[in-house]
Amino acid sequence: MNFPTPWLIIVAVIIGHFGLNVAIYNRINGTAIPRSTLKRITKVLLLWTIAGPFLISFLYSGFIVDFFWNRPASPPPLLRGYSYLCLAAWIVFGIPWLIWRPVFKLEWISIKRRVEVTKVQATTANALPLSRKCKVASQLPWNQILELSVEEIDLPVRGLPEGLNGYRIAHLSDIHLTGDIHPDFAGYAVLRAAQWQPDLMALTGDIIDKQICVDWLVDIFSPVDCRDGCFFVLGNHDTRIIDSRQTREAMSRAGWTDLGGRSLRLPLADGVEGMLIGNEYPWYSRPQVPTANDSAFRILLSHSPDQLWWARRHHVSLMLAGHTHGGQGRLPLAGAILGPSYHGSRFAAGDFYRTPTTLHVSRGLSGTHLLRLNCRPELSLITLRTQPLGAESI
Repeated sequence: MNFPTPWLIIVAVIIGHFGLNVAIYNRINGTAIPRSTLKRITKVLLLWTIAGPFLISFLYSGFIVDFFWNRPASPPPLLRGYSYLCLAAWIVFGIPWLIWRPVFKLEWISIKRRVEVTKVQATTANALPLSRKCKVASQLPWNQILELSVEEIDLPVRGLPEGLNGYRIAHLSDIHLTGDIHPDFAGYAVLRAAQWQPDLMALTGDIIDKQICVDWLVDIFSPVDCRDGCFFVLGNHDTRIIDSRQTREAMSRAGWTDLGGRSLRLPLADGVEGMLIGNEYPWYSRPQVPTANDSAFRILLSHSPDQLWWARRHHVSLMLAGHTHGGQGRLPLAGAILGPSYHGSRFAAGDFYRTPTTLHVSRGLSGTHLLRLNCRPELSLITLRTQPLGAESI
């Protein structure tokens, strides 16, 4: 039996409608739009995404009925224009989205990954859900917000100096202290990272959302000491407290080095000269780093993976990022749908390579949305390796 052409067109337009609005949502959340404005835009966008098809069906019910039975030559101008826009979204956003699915492994690095899942509630006598909404969310089926995935990763880096083969970096991101989850959750992740005895620890932003949680920072982050130091940058949610300098000062008291908007040269293992760079753009300033390459091995801490092209221009060999939370949920084969990035969910989580930069994107530890489906919080324990990568770029 042939599928009716009108139904095929309607289904294509509706899917394009949802794809278009998800693409807009992803990209505006990768910008530095003020939070109050962004929240209003997001609410309107969500309402339009859900209610739009029903509103259009109501306003153009007469035409839609005729479309199925009489097939008029031309729809009303507004309906025609929006339908063309939704169909165009298949090409502009749909094809790139499909190309960059994890199942195809384009730009992905083949790595060894050893995963241990810990139900953190079993490690502490304190109830981890503190707020009513967190208590409700933690009981939802398949919600993984309190299950920590400790992932040991052997990460090949092209051009890695021989002296850094086996160099160990513990990477945390997106702590999101909101007061909804007890600080023991983040504290457990930090302690697990410290027990691994990394050479360096990196934290790539979104540390804190609520002012009251500033007082938690020293207790959470001070029980760690690495040979080459502990470094952090801030992210977009760190702008939500009255003065982000309070976060920077508290992290400094905890023994961490503020790398935001600057670069720092320091010797790494076996006397290898390293350059650590902190990029908090677009929410804070970018650092001034010479584009000319030198002998220093460059490591970039960036809140957003969108700074990958900046990293490539500045000859960064290893880039660590977060921000995307792995999409908060992942579908089988398709991976993430949501991703607050200029590139949508392309770099939602995982390990990538674009000449000359190896990029690791963490799913992060927490979030303001207390729901994670097939997307556990992540502590990345990264061991750098000199083994070769595949193709240099796409």
